[in-house]
Amino acid sequence: MGEAIQAKQAEPPPSPALPAALARGLADLFPAGRDPDPDQRLEARLAESARQGRPLRVKLGIDPTGSDIHLGHSLLFRKLRAFQNAGHTAVLIIGDFTARIGDPTGKSSTRVQLDAAAVEANAATYLAQLGQGQPPERALLDFETPGRLEVRRNSEWLSGLDLPKVIELLGISTVGQMLAKEDFANRYGSGTPISLHEFLYPLLQGYDSVAVQADLELGGTDQKFNVAMGRDMQRHFGQRPQFGLLLPILPGLDGVQKMSKSLGNTVGLMEDPLSMYSKLEKLPDAVVEDYLTLLTDLDTTALPSEPRERQKAMALQITADRHGAAAAAAAQADAGRLVAAGLSGPGQVAGQWSAESVPEASLAGLSFPLKAFYLLSALQICASSSEGRRQIQGGGVKLDGEKLSDPNQEFSSPKELAGKVLQLGKKTFRRLVA
Repeated sequence: MGEAIQAKQAEPPPSPALPAALARGLADLFPAGRDPDPDQRLEARLAESARQGRPLRVKLGIDPTGSDIHLGHSLLFRKLRAFQNAGHTAVLIIGDFTARIGDPTGKSSTRVQLDAAAVEANAATYLAQLGQGQPPERALLDFETPGRLEVRRNSEWLSGLDLPKVIELLGISTVGQMLAKEDFANRYGSGTPISLHEFLYPLLQGYDSVAVQADLELGGTDQKFNVAMGRDMQRHFGQRPQFGLLLPILPGLDGVQKMSKSLGNTVGLMEDPLSMYSKLEKLPDAVVEDYLTLLTDLDTTALPSEPRERQKAMALQITADRHGAAAAAAAQADAGRLVAAGLSGPGQVAGQWSAESVPEASLAGLSFPLKAFYLLSALQICASSSEGRRQIQGGGVKLDGEKLSDPNQEFSSPKELAGKVLQLGKKTFRRLVA
């Protein structure tokens, strides 16, 4: 017992003996010793798996506390897909029970608890964004190949835990271990309240590893405590401890802070090709190599050395992975025409846009009258109506060069909008057609 309390200590770097697709971009692998014991070295466990013809069970848990997945989230799903491609079983755990508690990692206060209906609605959108029902070549995960994917909800085993079992789980950890977790330590030190139910989160998340008999768990570097707790739990219940494989936290579009919707520096998986390509093409130079390594399978040594060309290759490949090669190429061409037409910055006025330089957005099928904030959502320029409202209130939306200031501004018919250009920020333009 007690491995979770050591989770912040430095570990040896990931082993170079791992296959390239599995080792690419790793930030940490634990344990990563030199012992040939397959319980201490992942490459030895992989070799054992191949000899026995038994795929490893690779766990990734997600709490559907929101409705959208962005590129920062996709790192872990890409690594999970690499294990699927290598013949192993991805065990995707929808944390429909733990989401009602909320992961305290990275939080300075207690999360608002969600109800079961909201969690399940979010879970459905997550699976769709991960590729369920989509063409396999553009799906983040392999939903098609038998034996490659298990989708489980942790309410299957957590909702039935009785009080004696909960007490047993509580006895596996200590208050000292919990307060060694950086987020709890900071809050305790500053006098910020910590609710007792928050201590349950890493215990229940760790118990997930027991329930699915995980050989390996994926997580971000901020999840090391929780992943290590899974090892403690498995050891307590007589299972072989899982390995922890951690990936970096992706910087957002500002190149400094982590990609986060609350910071407004994200690229959503469901964004249209032009918006996605344009955002990626304007990334700060300092993070382009991270994006190449973590979000593409490109051989970076074979790319041009010129930074601008490397950035364009990165933006094109990520967009192609989500929307297909043809759509990505069209987005790259459209972005070039926008720049050539002088549409990449502020200060545009009516009449400067042309049909050739701006992609169209059809108003057909929309119900009029409609409000401005809903228009942005209906045309998929914003991920939701609430985001559309925030963008307008923040001054980031223009219609034919005139800033929209009222999210409730109403348009009575398509004729009122047809032929005009709707602009979001400096990167997204749509010519509206009836």
